[in-house]
Amino acid sequence: MFRLLLDRAISRLLPPTCVLCGATGTAGLDLCAGCLADLPHNRQACPRCALPMPPGQEAGSVCGPCQRHPPPYATCHVPFLYLDPMTALVRGAKFHGRLNLTRLLGLCLARHLHERGADRPELIIPVPLHPRRMRERGYNQALEMALALSRELAIPVDPSICARVRAITPQEGLDREERRRNVRGAFAIGRPLAAHRVAILDDVVTTGSTAAEVARVLHQAGAERVDLWAVARTP
Repeated sequence: MFRLLLDRAISRLLPPTCVLCGATGTAGLDLCAGCLADLPHNRQACPRCALPMPPGQEAGSVCGPCQRHPPPYATCHVPFLYLDPMTALVRGAKFHGRLNLTRLLGLCLARHLHERGADRPELIIPVPLHPRRMRERGYNQALEMALALSRELAIPVDPSICARVRAITPQEGLDREERRRNVRGAFAIGRPLAAHRVAILDDVVTTGSTAAEVARVLHQAGAERVDLWAVARTP
């Protein structure tokens, strides 16, 4: 409650300013109405993996790959496509220490979840970084987004229950099968999981391999339902 009141006080003292064009922000976001509308929204997507669907596809239709090989998460909510200027926002949040962008992305995701009437989990679990990467970067962008999301939705975050126990080679440039093998065994659950319904939070979904591996170990730990939430989807 104190954090919520503090955020509201800061918003009154420092009105939101668009991070893309410098105009006045809208609806408490550091984006103006025009720049928000111009973002690459992922409006028509597969409900299981958030892959963009062809125009004219019936709403709620599951894509072919998910019909053949359903992912281990029940739903996937991703409001944007990983295209400019969303790529600049995500990379600024991920690599350049711009924590104002992690908050913005978390708030945008919260708005999307509210508008879509997404099921509420008992717990949000951000995809963890390997300790070495955490030391290099100094923060986990998924955790920072999760904290912003938690304040908006009043859902607790647990950044410690899932750990990345094996360093992996970067996923960029790998195909789907290589990504799947690359993350196998990279995560572990460190203590009993009290929640039955959880949401994994990541920044970008490409093939879903990382989230699938996290979902796998969460199911093994007793999770009955795992959803995937992210900010951007590679088209």
